Amino acid sequence: MKKNLMTVLILALLIVNIALTGVMLVSIVGTNKKTAQLVDNITTAMNLELTVPGAEGTTSVALTDTEVYNISDSMTIPLKSEAGAEQDYIIFDVSLSINKKSKDYKTYGNSETLSGYENLIKDAITATVSAHTEDECREDMESLKEEILKSVQDLFQSDFIYKVAISGVKFG
Repeated sequence: MKKNLMTVLILALLIVNIALTGVMLVSIVGTNKKTAQLVDNITTAMNLELTVPGAEGTTSVALTDTEVYNISDSMTIPLKSEAGAEQDYIIFDVSLSINKKSKDYKTYGNSETLSGYENLIKDAITATVSAHTEDECREDMESLKEEILKSVQDLFQSDFIYKVAISGVKFG
């Protein structure tokens, strides 16, 4: 009789265990769905903050479809300074990445054609960079590159130049 009572007790505990496991499973799955939805909302918000306005339309260009045009001389540009402060300068080399598949490549894109526009390109770069202080240039070189790119694209009224590279940056 003791064995039979013990078996019934174990069976009852087993049924209670299964029932409690089912309740836990239902509550955890519901919480997990809510957590997954919260994580999705957070990642969506982060992606919106990380994208640059207007960058949605930009496409990546394959390296084989890229031609690089180097501005012949280093550029020395006076930077915006505050009243009574010493004049600051920035010196750097500029390279323009050109999409060879662009419709305007034949018109403007090759090196011989661009060399004829080099002074205009330098003027657009100088006008853009000289509006910034040394601190602004040091802190955010990427936004400076984007501004230069926009001014050069505005000059040609085309986006066949899709990237600006700046190297050898020196301040003085």
